Amino acid sequence: MKIVQKVLAGIGLLCLGALFINAFQDAPTDENLEKKIINDYNVYALQVPDYLDFAGERMPLHNPDILERMDKELLVNTYWQSNGLLMFKRAQKYFPIIEPILAKNGIPDDFKYLAVIESGLTNAKSPAGASGFWQIMKATGKENGLEVNANVDERYNLEMATQVACDYLKKSKASLGSWTNAAAAYNAGNYGVSKRLKAQKVDSYYDLLLGQETGRYVFRIMALKEILSNPAKYGFNFRSKDLYSAIPTYKVAVDTAVTDFAQFAKDLGINYKILKIHNPWLRENKLNNASKKQYFIDIPEKGYYSTTP
Repeated sequence: MKIVQKVLAGIGLLCLGALFINAFQDAPTDENLEKKIINDYNVYALQVPDYLDFAGERMPLHNPDILERMDKELLVNTYWQSNGLLMFKRAQKYFPIIEPILAKNGIPDDFKYLAVIESGLTNAKSPAGASGFWQIMKATGKENGLEVNANVDERYNLEMATQVACDYLKKSKASLGSWTNAAAAYNAGNYGVSKRLKAQKVDSYYDLLLGQETGRYVFRIMALKEILSNPAKYGFNFRSKDLYSAIPTYKVAVDTAVTDFAQFAKDLGINYKILKIHNPWLRENKLNNASKKQYFIDIPEKGYYSTTP
């Protein structure tokens, strides 16, 4: 019996040794591993289109400086894939709100991409205090008829903020002569762009020497326009159901104070969280409204926020 056990043990050791040898032989070499990694992921240079225009105004891509700056923004935004996919998802939800307001005001449709680079189509707040999709400063909002205080901040009302952006852009176009200059002025201000045009004795944004942020501004808009208009061309793959959709709402007029928005929401068949999601301009859990102003509060249609399947 002991002899048999020793023989079996010896066979086991031989088998184990063979396994080690086979495992070692099958292990990928550094060279093979490098080839696998290279073949699994590829980064490609992008071809800048021969023709690009912003709001019908042609970008002078024959100019090597302009070509390089456009190439940079296409590369940066194409290979920031997670952010790019989010922009496709949010654009499906929010462009249908923005587009008709631009059209009604005679603002070229391309300006919807300005909102994309300003805020990523979110109610962002900058360190300088600019807020909402269109990143409107407090003073600018008030000057253009928005209510901005701790209780109500209409810069977070997408429809109202888009109208303010339209008013500003129309003034910029009238003052600066082109939609491209007007877009730059949304970042640097009408006075800032006008001053630089005069000082440098040119009339086009593309001829200006500017600081980094404003110098990139129109190119970033153009990159997002090009990518969002041509997803497959830039490697973005998704189904319609992968995109976000706007929830249908109806408006409830309120011309009194509201002391408790949680109860207000409950009375309308939703909860406080959902109320604030659809009305981010309501900044507190109450509405003071000492002036008896009429507000319109968006309430989602029934059935969209059920927590049961």
